[in-house]
Amino acid sequence: MFSLKLGTQNPKLLADFLDSFREPWRPFSAIVLVAWLVFYLSFLLYALLDRGGYLFIDNANLIVHEAGHLLFSYLGETLMIWGGTIFELFVPFALAVYFAWRRQPAGTAFCAFFFFENFLYIGAYMADARAQQLPLVTVGDSDYVEHDWFHIFSSLGLLQHDTQIAAFVRLLGWVGMLATIAWLAWRWKQSCVSET
Repeated sequence: MFSLKLGTQNPKLLADFLDSFREPWRPFSAIVLVAWLVFYLSFLLYALLDRGGYLFIDNANLIVHEAGHLLFSYLGETLMIWGGTIFELFVPFALAVYFAWRRQPAGTAFCAFFFFENFLYIGAYMADARAQQLPLVTVGDSDYVEHDWFHIFSSLGLLQHDTQIAAFVRLLGWVGMLATIAWLAWRWKQSCVSET
């Protein structure tokens, strides 16, 4: 609703915002690219070798997830339950859009990479819907802790497919992270071409 008002009340403001996405990306050096590639590939190796399904970055994801439940709790029970996952994905996505608007490829890639990393975390939570073996965290009444994905899958009639859906979500996460790394390398190459 806000964006509709923004576009109708001040179309120049919306046009200026969208025009920023047509600006050229800021260039960055090969050293910066190599440093980011080492970071991303190290993280991917760490994630690949991890068997627990909970990576160190997931501590931050958990905080954002729980904040989403609180934020969306004002919109009813269904959105409160979905709100953790929605907000967990929205935060890195919105930050990626911000850095893209600023035309900063390294910041865009970082936020996009961790947007997709969230899919690994979400997939692990989804896969636990029937088993419910993961320890659950709540910011509310500790006597009333409900497994989000048990509730979501049950309400959608998909509980028996929890592990299959989770495997697909995790695959999307891996593909997205790899695509983000490839995009960053391509963006660097494009900036080299435009400089010559």
